[in-house]
Amino acid sequence: MQFRQQALAKLQSPEELDLPVRFARPQGWLVLSVTVVVMAAASVWAMTGSVASTVSAPAVLTHGEGSYILQSPAAGQVTAVLAKEGERLPAGSPVLKVRTTQGDAVVRTVAAGRITALAATIGQIISTGANVAAVEKVAAADDPLYATVYVPAENAASIPSGAAVDLTVQTVPSQEYGVLRGHVKSVDRAAQSAQAIAAFLGDSQLGEQFTRDGRPVAVLVRLDRSSATKSGYRWSSADGPPFTLASMTMATGSIRLADQRPVDWLLP
Repeated sequence: MQFRQQALAKLQSPEELDLPVRFARPQGWLVLSVTVVVMAAASVWAMTGSVASTVSAPAVLTHGEGSYILQSPAAGQVTAVLAKEGERLPAGSPVLKVRTTQGDAVVRTVAAGRITALAATIGQIISTGANVAAVEKVAAADDPLYATVYVPAENAASIPSGAAVDLTVQTVPSQEYGVLRGHVKSVDRAAQSAQAIAAFLGDSQLGEQFTRDGRPVAVLVRLDRSSATKSGYRWSSADGPPFTLASMTMATGSIRLADQRPVDWLLP
């Protein structure tokens, strides 16, 4: 009851009506001003800025036309191996000699290229259509290398032509020599099956490996050339590795996707 009387007496006393009322301290105004400025900047960035993102996927260094699997046109016993791994041969060159019931048959290259693998040995019995060799389609030693990156199909539509690509090459220590630079040359429209990948790379195991999580899309990457490096290609380091690159080398490609507006990114 005593407190109630004191409160009523204070309300009836007019001696403090002329004192100013403090709504906020100076520190509060400073915080409010900073908050308003930050929100305004964020709104401007959301309307005019962009968000950059990348997608990483397995890649293989190859020559532009890829490889093919050479198959035997006849069944029989291999009596001679006429080519060596790593040898570059013109189209129609003999690779194997097979003894059949009708006589000897010769397995020849379909197109000019380099023998990357031989799957047949002397004395082996093979059937018609058996895989006997893998041939990379390369006519000259100085034909440029490309990188084929197998990206998930859901990311393919966001990859613009000419997009920057960084390639971490398995045979090159990236901490010492950096990453290989390139740009997207083309993006396939259809997803690749394991059989299509195996036919292009000349390796059925890679076809199965790259389709383990679904059918990917092949992205062809043109490697940036440089006369200042031993490899002949541009790296994130000044000199790059002190050796040349070989085809069918595995890598991981990081492709920059098309920039997205923050409003679309935050509010899909």
